[in-house]
Amino acid sequence: MSKKLTPKQRMKIKARMARALKEDIKDLSADFQKILIDDLATAFQNRINVLMRVQAKRSY
Repeated sequence: MSKKLTPKQRMKIKARMARALKEDIKDLSADFQKILIDDLATAFQNRINVLMRVQAKRSY
């Protein structure tokens, strides 16, 4: 069981992460900020997928 985020959902998550981490990443260049936020969104999506699979296995 894997949940694929729509482009709109992914964009929304990235915007929220960027706002939440604004102060922490302000010293990075704009390009590095974008790379970091994209990586974090990917990691977040992957973690959700792992947890959903674990939860599905436990509910059997």
